[in-house]
Amino acid sequence: MALPLSSEGQRLKDLIDFDKRLYFLLLVLLFLLIRYLTNTFILESIPDYENLEARGDFMFFHLFNIANYIWTPFSLLWKFTVISFLFWLGAFMVGFKVPYKELWQFALIAEIVFILPELIRLFVFLSPDSGATFIEIEEFRALSVLQLVGAENVAAQYHYALATINIFEIIYGIFWVYGFHMISRRSLKESFLVTLISYYLPIIIWLTWYIMVYRG
Repeated sequence: MALPLSSEGQRLKDLIDFDKRLYFLLLVLLFLLIRYLTNTFILESIPDYENLEARGDFMFFHLFNIANYIWTPFSLLWKFTVISFLFWLGAFMVGFKVPYKELWQFALIAEIVFILPELIRLFVFLSPDSGATFIEIEEFRALSVLQLVGAENVAAQYHYALATINIFEIIYGIFWVYGFHMISRRSLKESFLVTLISYYLPIIIWLTWYIMVYRG
């Protein structure tokens, strides 16, 4: 049974009561800025960068990055759509009816969590040492299991999965527990169950499938 909006839910509702369109624009610009700076440092970490750049050896790299910048807002919109649908479906599976629009808007708000690993990656390689390689910078994932155990100590097929298991995914899940609690007015315990079913279970299924079909 739905409950009256709790004090935690009310505070969260008041906190995110702002123009979501402006927020989305700022979010996209922030992602683009961080990724542009990171890509710049990746290039500058490569030995003899200036001569290679003058010869045009990084043309493909630049084209790929331009495409990535253009795709960024669309990839975010797609992610919000998929995540909110998973929560809507997970809620439906346990017998809760929640408005999809509010789930989508909260997915937009919660994405701010993933600005943090992008920033950490940028600051870590702000002045990369001479031993840092292009691949090391490109595949760096802050506060992940992969970083903890070391990529060189595990088979390549597990790199993506171990990189995905990180502290920010936990923080994101906590955000969603309170977000779903606010939207549905269900208890935190029920909201935690929906988050497990809607977010973490699909991640487990996806990572398991990725490891099984991986071909190096």
